[in-house]
Amino acid sequence: MTTTANGSWTLTHTSRAHAGSRPHHAAIVCEGRITTYGKLHRESNRAAHALRVSGVQRGDRVAYLGRESENYYLVILACAKAGAVLVPVNWRLTPDEVDHILRDSGATLVFVDDEFWATATKVRPHLPEFHTMIRIDGTDAEGEPARGAGLPAWYADQPDADLEPGTGPDDAVVQIYTSGTTGLPKGAVLAHRSFFTLPQAMRDHDVAWIDWLPDDVALISLPGFGIAGIGWFMHTFNAGGTSVIMPQFDPQEAVRLIRTHRVTTTFAAPAMLQMMAGERTAGPDAFVSLRKICYGAAPMSETLLKQCLETFDCEFAQIYASTETGSVAVCLPPEAHHPGSTVLESVGKPCPGNEVKVVGPDGAELPPGAIGQICVRAPSRMLGYWNLPEATGRTLVGEWLHMGDAGYLDEDGYIYLCDRMNDTIIVAGQNIYPAEVEKALAAHPAVADSAVVGLPDPRWGEAVHAAVVLRPGAQASPRELLLSLRGHLADYKIPGAYHFVDTLPRNPSGKILRRAVRERLSAPARDPLTSAVQ
Repeated sequence: MTTTANGSWTLTHTSRAHAGSRPHHAAIVCEGRITTYGKLHRESNRAAHALRVSGVQRGDRVAYLGRESENYYLVILACAKAGAVLVPVNWRLTPDEVDHILRDSGATLVFVDDEFWATATKVRPHLPEFHTMIRIDGTDAEGEPARGAGLPAWYADQPDADLEPGTGPDDAVVQIYTSGTTGLPKGAVLAHRSFFTLPQAMRDHDVAWIDWLPDDVALISLPGFGIAGIGWFMHTFNAGGTSVIMPQFDPQEAVRLIRTHRVTTTFAAPAMLQMMAGERTAGPDAFVSLRKICYGAAPMSETLLKQCLETFDCEFAQIYASTETGSVAVCLPPEAHHPGSTVLESVGKPCPGNEVKVVGPDGAELPPGAIGQICVRAPSRMLGYWNLPEATGRTLVGEWLHMGDAGYLDEDGYIYLCDRMNDTIIVAGQNIYPAEVEKALAAHPAVADSAVVGLPDPRWGEAVHAAVVLRPGAQASPRELLLSLRGHLADYKIPGAYHFVDTLPRNPSGKILRRAVRERLSAPARDPLTSAVQ
């Protein structure tokens, strides 16, 4: 079953509806500041009028370089109301990487936090289309500092009357750049409908694997420049709930916010949950308000899941998604999260309204148990990659998104991931999926985290290397780790080299950046990463 678009599925319509029905309800809480639905609607209307006065036309790209706050989501709504497309820029990027996104998107106007003003100023001379910088903490339309005035000074003289941009559910509203685990980031263009189809399909099928309720208080702890952060906010916003925004994740602050604001839902990577669960300030009353936690972006070990179930004492749901799917594609529902569950190693089943298949190199669908590329058909899927028709054609074939993940379906329709297709290690013609080796390493009591990659080898083509993070105070030798894997993995899958590191590089969604690991392991003299190698 495919969920069809509803005419009211636009952020413009939702903003207007909530302003009328619950104007005094808190839409956003950030660092003690409360923005109601009424205020958010009026202020974003004014900002939308200001965008039009600045020359922004329907379909134009408007960039935002700054941390998450009420200003960020106000700008998103303003763009939607002006018919523009918001391009959130990862504030962790280097100037060269910011330059790529601004250049590729063709953004003519950018909102910039004071913290990142130097970065934007550095790239501005090289981008002729980029003519207006608006300082979020106070500026005029030409980008000259006006400290203390704040963003409202830019649109203060504009009316707060509703705008009608003439856009519908299938029109673009946000362009999110992929994390770039391989190659340069690509701009995945999402339509308004991406933020509406999943909750509606859940209601249509009378299931609540993942749900957002009008009285929910959601903790937004992941960056809004990625689909996880912006998606969780948008689903909460569309339901009429309250979003508690974290400009940057900190486990102690996350625990405080959950306790103080009686948070009911959140989405987090497993590493974030592990930090919160181990936070010393988390007393018995810290998490009593939580009703559901969703997690994803990285595998969760059974040991960590057990700890989380005991600590948070609420429902858990695992999600599988990507920027390109626009919303959750697959879910392991709460009822599967219990001791003894036989499907905890899977990522779940397709969400209502979605379909999944596994295909081989020739594109033919494979039977259950056969490993191939996972493909998803979902109504929330992206419109395509911005100005990249060939890349779009490779990823979006008809209505099917080719996810780039290797995996298989079991007889009951549960999906099991093996690894990223481009992370597969080939040793003498044999395929090795790093996640399988990492799972085996995680069973060792001294191992806290690991990343397994392939490095060039003159004899075998590639050799298996493991970057390993040990638990605090724990010790293990490369030989000990090697011996612990024997009998659990085929010999050709066992790493021949073990590099002990303090941390592993991850993207904002929590996924290990194996390309970065490979680069650092390939040049130990320039960037020492190892304390022991065998």
